[in-house]
Parts: sequence; C-alpha cells; structure tokens
Amino acid sequence: MDVSKLVAEFSDEVIELRRDFHQHPELGLEEHRTSERVVSYLKDCGLEVCRMNKTGVVGLLRGNHSGPTLLLRADMDALPIQEENDVPYKSTNPGVMHACGHDAHTAMLLVAARILTSLKEQLPGNIKFVFEPNEENVGALAMIEEGLLDNPRVDACLGLHIWTPLQSGQIGITGGSVMAGMEHFKLVVKGRGGHTASPQSAIDPIITAAGIIQGVQSIQTREIDVLKEPTIIMFGRIQGGTASNVIPDSVTLEGTLRFLFEGDPQSEDNPKRRFERVVANICSAHRAAYELSFLYGHPTLVNNREMAALVQEVAARELDPAPEIVSFISLAGEDFSEFAARVPAAFYFLGTGNPAKETDFPHHHPRFNIDESVLASGIEMHVRGALSFFKNANQLKFLKRR
Repeated sequence: MDVSKLVAEFSDEVIELRRDFHQHPELGLEEHRTSERVVSYLKDCGLEVCRMNKTGVVGLLRGNHSGPTLLLRADMDALPIQEENDVPYKSTNPGVMHACGHDAHTAMLLVAARILTSLKEQLPGNIKFVFEPNEENVGALAMIEEGLLDNPRVDACLGLHIWTPLQSGQIGITGGSVMAGMEHFKLVVKGRGGHTASPQSAIDPIITAAGIIQGVQSIQTREIDVLKEPTIIMFGRIQGGTASNVIPDSVTLEGTLRFLFEGDPQSEDNPKRRFERVVANICSAHRAAYELSFLYGHPTLVNNREMAALVQEVAARELDPAPEIVSFISLAGEDFSEFAARVPAAFYFLGTGNPAKETDFPHHHPRFNIDESVLASGIEMHVRGALSFFKNANQLKFLKRR
C-alpha cells in the first residue's frame, strides 16, 4: 500500500474542495451549505453519517476488525471579515471569509476519510470523522454534550491546524501545553454618577476601570512564571459615559484571558481567580462595586505525550520529503482542548507560510491565504496518523489503562 500515491490521486480534488469552501464561507452554526456538501461526500464514501450541534457532521467508519476508536477532527466555520485577496475563489459572501484555514481543514479531512474508507479492511477499530461547527465559539463542547465521544466510545483524538507563522514544509508538534486556555470576560464597574465639577460627590467608575486595566497586568508579570505558564490579559472593548461633563454610573469592560495553566480550575492560582481578586480589591479601594462574567471559553490544550510522539514519528519517518519538525506553542485559543481534556489527544500545526505565494499573512487577517501545496501533506498526516495509531495501539499505555 502506497499512501503517498493514494494521496496524489486526490491532489486536484482537495484543492477544488478547499476553494469551494473558501468561496462560500459561513459563520458558526450557519454552515448549512458546507455541512450539506460534507454529508453528501461522506455518504458517497459509504460512511454512517449523523448531524450534531445544528450544522455539525460526524461520519463513522467501522473497521472490519474490533479495536479502539479514533476521532479525527476538522472545523468548518468562517469569520466575520471582509476578504481583501484578489483570487478567483474569493469569498462571495460579503463580510465573511475563511481567514483561519478551516476551509482547508474540512477539505483535507474529507479526502482522508475517502482514502481511509478504501483501507477499511486493514483497520482494527473505528474512526469518527468530526466536522465541527462554530469552533470560534467553542462548538466542540455542544457536540460532546450531545454524545460525540460515545457509541462507540472514543479512545483517542487527532487534529491539525494550517499555520501561516510556520513555513511551508514545517510541522509543529509538542507534548504538553500547546495552545492557550481562553476566557472571554465582561466586567461592569459600578460607581455613582455625578457632575465632573464635583467628583467628590460621585464614585467614578472610569478611574476605577483605569486602575483595573493597569492593575491586572501585574498578574502576568509579577505573579506567574512567564516561562512556565505564559498568561495574557487583554481588554478589547471599553464602554461608558454619555457626555464629557458627566460622571457615569458604570463602565463596561470586555476582553480575554489567555493562559497555559494546567492546574486545578478551582485553585487560587487559576488566572480567572487571580483576575477577580485584583478586580475586587481595586473596586474596594475606589468604593465601587462590580459584576464579572466569564461568557465562554475553554481549557488549555494539553497534548498527550504518547499521542504527540506518535505524530512526530509519523512526520519524521513516513512523509517524503520529510518535513522540518519544530516545537511550537501558541497563545491562540483552540477548542480542540475540550476533546483533549477528556480523551488522550494530539494537536499539531501544518506550516503554510510562503512569502513568494503571499501566504504569510497572520490568521484572522483579511489577506489570509494558504499555500495549497501543503494540502497533500495534511491528508497524508491524517491517513498515516490513523494507521499508525491502530498499528501501535497495543503499545500505548493509556489504552492499557482503560
């Protein structure tokens, strides 16, 4: 069996799929056209197909022999960004574009599903091909709550992400923490309104908010070892006041916490708890009250070291030409962490940065694009990663413990 030859047979198809998804981007939980095409493709492969979390799709491949179940995942949602690329497959949906590579993820996993289905007789176990909606807003959690990891029970997970900060020909894989836990927060600072000519008669939420913005920065530089658990606290929105001579009753702050914290969520060391402690004390010092809400988020993405080693072995020994393997960690958020928090998993990065092809713009940029020559490597990593998992299942310690 020559996996590289099988992948090469679909080199045009994967590009066609990716460009079609790119040209017709859809926001989270609105991926109706995308999911219809995914369903049709998976059914054409002969897989059992079901829908989850509104627009999510799962294809189940049952191997000819009993064994563990592996989950392979791609995400499908686009972003609310107006595309600025001048390409034939430019987004036709105004204000929406695939600026994070999810179009490529979906295309690569579809082709991998077709190839792995053709190898069904060799599979001692099952594969769930998961096409997740709404990744930008933690769509994975809803799928898990609907029973994604059951019937059959998932034993391990693999996922990859196209990554423009890495050069084409590089693969980033690391054991342990690899992507940030993330929390979106909303903080309402409550004071007492008044006239700017008599600030002593009011409780000024603006100066309190300013103290909070400055004060919480000490968490990431004075309380946490930046080499072990990098943490970023960012404010993206501030709203308050109606006139220049009026002290408002309240100010609303919104932003994100990002961290590589792996400890007990209830611990006082958790960045969320540190954040609220500082907020509470600053508000108390200014005689103000507050309401703090963590709107949505996900834990730190922690790669199982056995699964990460398996991916690294596949990339180093089975791809031709062999890619440059680099250790890579990012403080971007990724809700694959919801899978990794429940099942041994590995998430890795497929470099697609190529200045000559203008594919080195950052993710979420209106000029984001990918080097399509790496799509074949992504398919091959999916296929070889799955085959290696089943081949080495008897040696994986976490499977022996289950």
